[in-house]
Amino acid sequence: MFIWIASYPKSGNTLVRAMLSSYFFSKDGKFNFELIKNIKQFPHIGIFEKLGINIKDEKEIVKNYIKAQESINQKNSIQFLKTHSYLFNINNNPFTDLNNTLGVIYIVRDPRNVVTSYAHHNSISIEDSAERLTHSIEYGGNVGSDHISDRSKVYMGSWSSNYNSWKSFDDIGKYLLIKYEDIISNKEKTLLEILNFIHQLKGINFSVDKKKIENVISSTNFDKMKDLEKKEGFIEAKVNPKTGRKIPFFNLGSKNIWKNNLDETIKNKIENSFKKEMSELGYL
Repeated sequence: MFIWIASYPKSGNTLVRAMLSSYFFSKDGKFNFELIKNIKQFPHIGIFEKLGINIKDEKEIVKNYIKAQESINQKNSIQFLKTHSYLFNINNNPFTDLNNTLGVIYIVRDPRNVVTSYAHHNSISIEDSAERLTHSIEYGGNVGSDHISDRSKVYMGSWSSNYNSWKSFDDIGKYLLIKYEDIISNKEKTLLEILNFIHQLKGINFSVDKKKIENVISSTNFDKMKDLEKKEGFIEAKVNPKTGRKIPFFNLGSKNIWKNNLDETIKNKIENSFKKEMSELGYL
């Protein structure tokens, strides 16, 4: 069964996947970009192609979300799936179900910092980025795209609807909320919290491998990952349509501070739109 690594884009999903892939898919806990490939994204157009589903018919794709998950579900192994989708039900077609989902780790980040990071990642203005955050949107669906994440249509929702939708798993004790800011301030504590949650879901006792934990924390340091991208490139980095050059995926990290980057208009727009959620999360 799957444990979802869910988030709105540019909220720390890649960092969590880096830590988990280093821990579960390496012997020593040392990160490299090959390891992160063990955590697939969903939806992924390739899964539907293998099932013989018409990938040009979006209604057929959504109708077969559960079938696609069943086709890759290995019930006895630890499997993770990354998604930026909100937890929807479209025309009575659910995003997932409890026969396939073991639980969800949801990563959230202050939307005042998400907005600038999202703008950089997509080569758009901060104003356009704020519009996307505050409105329910979808992206992708370009089957012929060279960028893997653009091939599948993702129903992302707004920042708030994305966050709120996944909380339904909290009612059944299968939900762990992780704040990006907590990863940055205390990565070891947050990683241990995540690992404990995963092992509880699996009903397995968790014993700490201190050396492996140390290696995970060290090798997923932001500056090290940024340097690694410069040397090897990173498949999830997008191309700037104007320049044709790859946009660095690892840009500012914790140095992205909204107080230095946002004008008052954008700040107020985000805070007014997400007042309830930001207060709940302690961002206001």
